[in-house]
Amino acid sequence: MIDLVAIDDLVVEYTTDRYTVRPLDGFTMHAPPGQLVALLGPSGSGKTTLLSILSAMIPATSGSVHVNGIDVLGLKGTALEDYRRKTIGIVFQGFNLIPSLTARENVAAPLLLAGVKNKIALARADELLDEVDLADRAGHKPVQLSGGQQQRVAVARGLVGDPLVLLADEPTANLDHISAESVVELLRRLRERGRTIIISTHDDRLLPVVDQVVTMHPDHPSPPAMLDEVHLVPGEVLFRQSGQSDYIYQILSGTVDIVREYADGTSAVIATRTAPAFVGELGPMLDFPRSATVVAQRTVHLKPLTIDQYMATADPGAGARTSQD
Repeated sequence: MIDLVAIDDLVVEYTTDRYTVRPLDGFTMHAPPGQLVALLGPSGSGKTTLLSILSAMIPATSGSVHVNGIDVLGLKGTALEDYRRKTIGIVFQGFNLIPSLTARENVAAPLLLAGVKNKIALARADELLDEVDLADRAGHKPVQLSGGQQQRVAVARGLVGDPLVLLADEPTANLDHISAESVVELLRRLRERGRTIIISTHDDRLLPVVDQVVTMHPDHPSPPAMLDEVHLVPGEVLFRQSGQSDYIYQILSGTVDIVREYADGTSAVIATRTAPAFVGELGPMLDFPRSATVVAQRTVHLKPLTIDQYMATADPGAGARTSQD
């Protein structure tokens, strides 16, 4: 089966507060027609960034993104407008309904803005509200609807252009379990027509009901315990910013500088640690990439520790031992 969505080696890089962040780094994902796909991961793992790329709202640094054979990263002008109107539907986190409009008018709004005649746009809205089981709420404004009902109106609005791919950002966030269940059942029903539904979520309770789970923040296994100490000469790097975190290090002797590297090629020492401090704690404990580079200021001897070894060794009350990583 030919993939409806094909993403290969996608890299998205941007600069924030002078340093470079890569929420997506070599990301690959393929989805055929008729699948409900869950992008699973915590905040900051790149879920919303990926949905923004698929909806052609932000550029990518490199890689390729194809939806129904369309080169999304190369879209411009009229082709870009057509793609957003006909190929992709979007359900925003927080519903984004217009408070002064009824459910019917909210669903019809994208068509009316595109110049579709009022009668046709409202008829399409009625059709979709019936599909999401809200025909009897068509005349209600958002404040008169429950959270689950507002989410279903948002789904109907996302479907107004009859898209091949529907993107939903945290569609069950802040909903009670009954409302969440109705929204998930609706999304499952919509895929049966060959439409691919891609949702972002941090809720692993949804995983049994989806067809494909894409883990945006894969687990990194804990490294094995090491007996050998690490010896560095002045200027030698212990680990580099943005690298994968592994060990926590206890400084047995000597001094290290913690260096923040910036996108313009400059860097700055943001802290200095000396024996018997620890360095690099937070990266392994949170499973984050390294947030800084650590360099030997003078000859230094360090002991690599696993998280368990660190917890057994460190004194939680020793504030001087806390460091950037």
